[in-house]
Parts: sequence; C-alpha cells; structure tokens
Amino acid sequence: MKPLFTLMALIGTLVMASAASATPASDELFARYKSEGASGFDAERGKADWAKEGKVEDGVKMNCSTCHGDDLRKPGKHKKTGKVIEPMAPSVNPERFTDAKKIEKWFKRNCNDAWGRECTAQEKGDVLKFLLSK
Repeated sequence: MKPLFTLMALIGTLVMASAASATPASDELFARYKSEGASGFDAERGKADWAKEGKVEDGVKMNCSTCHGDDLRKPGKHKKTGKVIEPMAPSVNPERFTDAKKIEKWFKRNCNDAWGRECTAQEKGDVLKFLLSK
C-alpha cells in the first residue's frame, strides 16, 4: 500500500508542478482571450497550431518551428535574421510568459510572420497553454 501512496503523491506533485508554470501574465491573457470570445483552451490544439503551416517564404512553408525549432527547451534561430531565440519552454527559461505586453507583441509579430495574419484569441490561448506545458 505504501508504494501506491508514494506513486500517487509523486503524480500529484508533477501535476501541481505543471500547473505552476502559469504566470500572472498568462492568467491575465487567458482572461482577456475569454472576454474576446475564446474558451476551453487546449494544449493539444495549441500544439497542432504550433505545427500548422501558413505563409510560404523563399519556397519554405512557415510554421512556429521554422524559427523556434522542434525542441522548445533549446534555442531557436530566426529564419531571416539568423538571430538566436532563447528557449520557449518555461521549464528552462523561467522568464518566458511573465510579461503580458511582450507575449502579445510576439504573438502579433510571429503570427504575421508564420501565417500571414494575426492569431485569433482562441489560437493565442491554445498556443499559450501548449507553451506553458513545456
């Protein structure tokens, strides 16, 4: 019985650690996106949006991984400028997702770069949920 209790305690700790990656900024943004009509934010839908190809540039279909890479715990590299992009995963970069203004700035810029349009409130909420799980 004791090993089962230990396993349950470990699972509970992991679930709480995952939820702890949310920040006051992300909570503020989730509330804002809900006020704009979005709801039920889903990390799996955000993962699919992350991989969704949009704009074609220089013969390459763009998606979020084009610049951020597939392993969000590692740095990425901007396609046009070659500038290094710090890891997106808050598990290795705790400064990520702590400033709502910066998050909105980057959503606006990156959605236009990858998809050729601004993201909807639902897309932003889903992608933010996905990123916070990393």
